[in-house]
Amino acid sequence: MTDEDGYAGRARLTIGEALFDVQVELRGHFEPIDGRYHWYGRIARNDLLARKLGGTKAAGVLQTEHGASPCDVGEPDTWHRYRITGYSTPPFRI
Repeated sequence: MTDEDGYAGRARLTIGEALFDVQVELRGHFEPIDGRYHWYGRIARNDLLARKLGGTKAAGVLQTEHGASPCDVGEPDTWHRYRITGYSTPPFRI
């Protein structure tokens, strides 16, 4: 990796009462303008998640072996991968 932090691997996404085992690729950086750590990435194509969200956005919690963090799940891209973003403490080591 470059000077950015990141994580690639298995994670658990919770949206409401629904749990999804997903594969993610995440990166992040400290943003001095707002004083927060911003993390972001993509969730690999997951048909169960796609059926639940139906192409819409959702709020959730992403958990890896390193921790859990609130997140926003955005709309899917052309390859049916949902974008995921969060602020402050990420669910991976930095």
